[in-house]
Amino acid sequence: MLWIRWELLLMASICWQRGHTDNHEATKSLGHVTVVVVGGTGDLARKYLWQGFFQLYADQVGKGHTFSFYGGGLSPTEKGTPLLFGILKELACPPELSVERCDLVKDQFLHLSKYHQLKTTEDYEKLSQQIKQQLEQEGMVEAGRLFYLSVPAFAYADIAEKINNTCRPPSDAWLRVVLEKPFGHDLYSAQALDKKLSGQLKEEEMYRIDHYLGKQVVSKILPFRKENKKLLDPIWNKHHIERIEIVLKETLDAKGRIQFYDQYGVIRDVLQNHLTEVMTLMLMNLPANLSNSKEILQNKLNFLASLQHVDNSNAVVGQYQAYNEEVQEELNKTKDYFSLTPTFAGVVVHVDNAQYEGIPIFMTSGKALDERVSYARVLFKSDVFCVQDPNNVQCKSKQIIFYLGHGTLQYPAILLSKNLFKPKLASSGDWKEVTEYKDVNVLGLPLSDYYIQSPVTPREAYCELISHVFFGRKDSFISAEGLLASWEFWTPLLEGLSRVFPRVYPGGVANGNLLNFQLQGHQVAFSHEAVVNVIKPGAEDNFQVMQGKYRSSEMVSAWAQELVERLASDLLLAAEEAIHEEGQFHLALSGGSSPVALLRALALNLYTFPWRNTHIWQVDERCVPHTESGSNFRSIHDLLLQHIRIPYFNIHPMPVHLTQRLCVEEDGGPTLYEKEIKKHVNGSSFHYILIGVGQDGHTASLFQDTKLENDEERLVILTESPIKPHQRMSLTFTAINRARRVGVLIMGKSKHELVSQLSRIKGESSKYPITKVQPKSGTLIWYIDYDALLG
Repeated sequence: MLWIRWELLLMASICWQRGHTDNHEATKSLGHVTVVVVGGTGDLARKYLWQGFFQLYADQVGKGHTFSFYGGGLSPTEKGTPLLFGILKELACPPELSVERCDLVKDQFLHLSKYHQLKTTEDYEKLSQQIKQQLEQEGMVEAGRLFYLSVPAFAYADIAEKINNTCRPPSDAWLRVVLEKPFGHDLYSAQALDKKLSGQLKEEEMYRIDHYLGKQVVSKILPFRKENKKLLDPIWNKHHIERIEIVLKETLDAKGRIQFYDQYGVIRDVLQNHLTEVMTLMLMNLPANLSNSKEILQNKLNFLASLQHVDNSNAVVGQYQAYNEEVQEELNKTKDYFSLTPTFAGVVVHVDNAQYEGIPIFMTSGKALDERVSYARVLFKSDVFCVQDPNNVQCKSKQIIFYLGHGTLQYPAILLSKNLFKPKLASSGDWKEVTEYKDVNVLGLPLSDYYIQSPVTPREAYCELISHVFFGRKDSFISAEGLLASWEFWTPLLEGLSRVFPRVYPGGVANGNLLNFQLQGHQVAFSHEAVVNVIKPGAEDNFQVMQGKYRSSEMVSAWAQELVERLASDLLLAAEEAIHEEGQFHLALSGGSSPVALLRALALNLYTFPWRNTHIWQVDERCVPHTESGSNFRSIHDLLLQHIRIPYFNIHPMPVHLTQRLCVEEDGGPTLYEKEIKKHVNGSSFHYILIGVGQDGHTASLFQDTKLENDEERLVILTESPIKPHQRMSLTFTAINRARRVGVLIMGKSKHELVSQLSRIKGESSKYPITKVQPKSGTLIWYIDYDALLG
C-alpha cells in the first residue's frame, strides 16, 4: 500500500517549501491516525464532515501525524466508492492555502481516502484488519482512531458495540467516537441510550457533538467574558440586566425532513441543545482556567441545576400552516390526521440564584419565519434620563450581542454598545476589531453605535469541532451528565405540551405579529389573538359567573379562568375586611392540584393584595422535606411566595421535618403547629381556609378512614393517606369549622361525578369526609367550575 509513502512525499515537499529551519520538527513522527466516517456518503458528510476532515488534514500535514480516511456506508464497494469520491472531488480549498499548495494537499487527501462497506460485524473486522495491515507494512506507530457516526441515533448502540468488539486500537492509542444529535427524545430515552453506549464505550471516548459549540462566536463567549471580567462583573447581574434573548430564526420549512422532525419538533431540535448551550455559556460561573474541561463541564452542570422549573405557563408554541399537509404527504397519513408537533416555540426561563434571580431569558426558534438569523442578546437596564437629544449615544439601548450570523449583519461578531465600555481585544490574533460599518441597524442601533469584534478568518463550525476531537478537547462537547441535566429540565415542559394545539401561522413575513409573545409575571402568552377561531362560540358565551346554592350553602360557578378570578377577588375582599377590623389576615391554603391556578392568579394579577399584613398557613402537608417537589409548601413557595413581598415571619409551614425525622408522633409536630396557631390566630379562627376535594371525597388530608373520635378538640393531627406519600399532617374538622370563611374549590371534568354524588347527600356521610365541613358561625362557599358542574 502506498498511502503512507504518498503522504511522506507530500511532507517532504512542504518542508522544502518552508525551508530547512523547521525540517526536523515537521518530519518528527507523532503516529498514525485513522479516520472513519460511518455514513460517509450521506447528506451531513457531503455538506460538512468531509470539508472538516480536509481542513484538519490541511492544518496538520507536515506536523508529524500521518492519516488515512475511510468513508463507511451500507452500500457495497462498487456503489459506495464513486459516491464518496464524487463528494471528495468537490471539496473547497481552505482560504489560507495557495492554489498550488491546495492542489497538492487535495490530491494527497484523495489518495489517503477509501470507501469501505460497514454493515455487518464482519465488515468492521475487515476494516480493523486493514488498518493493522497498513500500519505493519509501513512500520508506523498508531496514535489513534476517530469514528464519526453520521447515522440515525437508533443505530448508535449497535455500531458502538461493533467498534468495541472489533475495532479498538491498541491500549497505547486513543479511540474517539463522535455522536450526532439527537441524543434521545426525552430524559428517559436519553438515559436508556446512555446506558447502552456506556456499556461499550468509556465516557472519555465519546464526543457528543452540538455544532453550535463550534460556531466561532459561541466558542468565544467564555473567553470574551474572561477577557472583560473586570468590566463585566459589576453589571453581569439582576441589578443591571433587564432581559436576555437567545434566538434562532429560520426561513426554511421542514419539508423533506418530516420523518425526523415530526418526532422531535422545534424544542427538541433547537432549544434543548443549541440554545440551552448558548444560555449556559453566557450565565455559568466562569472557570478559573478556560483550558480545564472538567471545571467547565462542572460549572455547566451547576448552572443547569439552578434553572427554575418550566411548564406550559412558561411557553407558547406554533405550527406553520402547510406543515400538517407535509406530514400527511411524507408520512402517508390520512387527511383527518393532525400533528401537534410545534415548528415554533417561545419559552421564558428563569434562574434560581442570587446573581440572575428575576431576569427573564427569552428563548425562541421557529421555521418558516421572516428571516434567517441567530443571536444571543443581553439587554441592560437604562439608568439615564435624557432631557434633550434622545439620539445621543448615552440615551440609547445598552446591549451586548453575540451575533452568530446571517440577518442584516451577515457575518459572525460580538457587538457591544458604545455606552457600556470598550471591550478588550485578545492578543491571540484570531479576532479583529471592525471599524468599517455598513449602513445597517442591528437590533435597534446602527453599527456605528457598537464596538464590533469579528473572527479574522471565518471557519465552519464542523471544521472547528473536528479539530477539537483530534486534539481531545472535551469542553466543546456534551457530557453525559450535562445531556441528562438538560433533558431533566426540558422533559416536563415537553410532556405538558404534548397535548397542546400549536397556534397556526401562515409563514414568512405574512406572520406579522401573530407569534409575538409577552411575559406577565412568570407566565407567557401570545400578545395578540389568533386570527382563526378553532372553536365556535357556544352556550359558554352567554354567561360568565353564576351564583346559586349547593348543599344548602352558597355556590359560585363559572368557566375555570373566570372562576379563579372571582375567587381571587373574594379573597382580596376578605383580606381587606379582616385587616380593617383586626390589622391582619390569616389565610390557610390546602395542597393538591385545585389551588394551582388560584396561586398563580394571586401572584401575578392581584398587585393590590395586602401581603404585608397577611399570614400564610397550611391546611395540610405531605410528610416529605419542604424542599422536595411533592411538598405542598414547596408548591405554595414556587407558585406564590417567591413572587410576592411578604414578611418571612408571616409564613407558617407545617413542621413535618423535626430532629431529622419526618412526622414522628414523639417529635410533637402537630402540637407545635397547634400552639403556633393559638399564638397568632385570634380564637384559633382563621379568616379564610381554602380547601379542595379529592375524587374519593377527602378534603385537606382527612380521609374516609381517618380516626377523629378522640381528637375532637385537636386542631392539627397526623393522618394516613391511601396513596403515597402515606403520612400527612392536617388541620382537623374542628380547626376548619372554626374559620370565618371556608372556600371549597372544585375544578375539572374528572370531578363531575363527585359533584353529582355530593349534591344528593343530605348532611354528613362517613364515605365523603368533605361533608363534615360545616362552619359553626362562619360561611361556606363552593367554587365549582362548569366542567365539574356540567360534565
